[in-house]
Formats: sequence, structure tokens, C-alpha cells
Amino acid sequence: MSMDDLSVMDGGKCILQLRGVRPFFSDKYDITKHPKYKYLSDFDKKNAFDIEKFLSNKLKLKGNDVYEVYDLSKEEETTEPSPSDGQ
Repeated sequence: MSMDDLSVMDGGKCILQLRGVRPFFSDKYDITKHPKYKYLSDFDKKNAFDIEKFLSNKLKLKGNDVYEVYDLSKEEETTEPSPSDGQ
């Protein structure tokens, strides 16, 4: 298709390109008819994923919580014997 053909293409059609198959025309799918449409942000803006809010969550510990601290900045020493140790 030329650029002119694409610009006047029917709005209810699309061109699908899948791996291993030549591109083909298809009818567009109306997402409002999908059973899980209510979970999309198009349905309700409160369903939108806020990456900034997700990444800013900090772990909040209570006074009686037990936890361990690991220092991952230092390379851990191995306790396995090397082949030159005669074993």
C-alpha cells in the first residue's frame, strides 16, 4: 500500500503483522466489549498504574519487627576449597 492508501483506509480496519505471517487486513477489536474492560484505565482513571507511586514505596518497620541486614556492596568471600589445596 502507498501512503495515500493508508491515509484513506477504513477506520474500522487495521493491518496486523505477526511473526512468520505476511501482513493482513483485519477488523479492529472493540475493547469495550472485552469481559475485563472494567480493569483498564480507559474505563476508570483509578485503574491507571502510577509508576512514581510504586517506586516511592518505602519499607516501614514496626518496633518489634525482626530483620537482617545484608551488605551487598562487598563481594562475599567463598569458603569452598580451591583445586590447588590438594583436595
